[in-house]
Amino acid sequence: MKTDAKILICYNSPVAVFSIYNGKPDSDNEPSSDLSESGFTKEISKIKKNLLQNYSEVKTLAIDKNIERTIKEINNYSPDIIFNFVESVEGIAAYEYCMAGVYQLLDYNFTGNMPATLGNCLNKKRAKNILRSFGIDTPQSSVVKISDSFPDMEFNLSFPVILKLLKEDASIGISEYSVVKDINSLRKHLKFLQKTYKQDIMIEEYIEGRELNAAILGGTVLPLSEINFEGLPEDLPKIVTYDGKWIEESIYYKHTKPVCPAKVNAKLKNKIEKTALRAYEAMGCRDYARVDIRVDKNNVPFVIEINPNPDISKDSGFARAAQAAGISYDMLLKRIADFALLREKNDSQNKAS
Repeated sequence: MKTDAKILICYNSPVAVFSIYNGKPDSDNEPSSDLSESGFTKEISKIKKNLLQNYSEVKTLAIDKNIERTIKEINNYSPDIIFNFVESVEGIAAYEYCMAGVYQLLDYNFTGNMPATLGNCLNKKRAKNILRSFGIDTPQSSVVKISDSFPDMEFNLSFPVILKLLKEDASIGISEYSVVKDINSLRKHLKFLQKTYKQDIMIEEYIEGRELNAAILGGTVLPLSEINFEGLPEDLPKIVTYDGKWIEESIYYKHTKPVCPAKVNAKLKNKIEKTALRAYEAMGCRDYARVDIRVDKNNVPFVIEINPNPDISKDSGFARAAQAAGISYDMLLKRIADFALLREKNDSQNKAS
């Protein structure tokens, strides 16, 4: 039996804001838009169809910078909840948290994480500072501002290091060139990233070891997933690149396969799950998130990323982890929607009293 509820799916239309998305100076045939966005847009109709199996009314709304139109559309539909899939606005990732703030100001309950969590997790330096304040291990790092050249005297990190865009997600700008082993390579790639993406760059100590991620649903850790780098050429760093996520014909896509459930012993599994939950709670996450972890040679888990509102398309790692826990895709979407509907019900009862 369907629940009598009006759901509005908000998502961002794909656009191109960078000339290169995969972080490779020698890129050819670069896509005209961010594949992390355009790929998900194709899933929206499937998600709507799935939600209609459990709820009486579902509508979609593409979000752009026309905030007046957006507000008018939302208010005209007057949904019970908003299913929030907005990860950027016209390619600007920093506006992700702003849209969640708009829902709040309009007094609509919405799925997923709050504005502060979205903003804090997007800013890698801020996220690391919060994690460290809770005693959670995360690789040592330094930030180079867009206006700065590489500061020799202040650099005290151990090689190899990995270079990341400070305020982007979906592995934008991450390639085999991101991991560097010496000062000259660091200078060269840093200059390329600053020129191409025109934003601050985080330099982080690269953790040699296994890469796992923990999908968390409603405060419960789903079966762990591990990236299998088997078959990746020895000269390429074992990392998850933009190509590996989105370019099917690439070497990285073919040789960075997720394995879920991951094969980890009970002691390490417990350690990773506890670390992931602590990170989830430290960042103020709610409903669902994914915590990415590298495990060093001493089996110490280091949090390298917290992803609030991660990809939950049907073939995503999050959906795979849910499936491994016995949660069907329809049920995964329903659980996330129901978190927001419960908040809506509680708010209505509080207002009535």
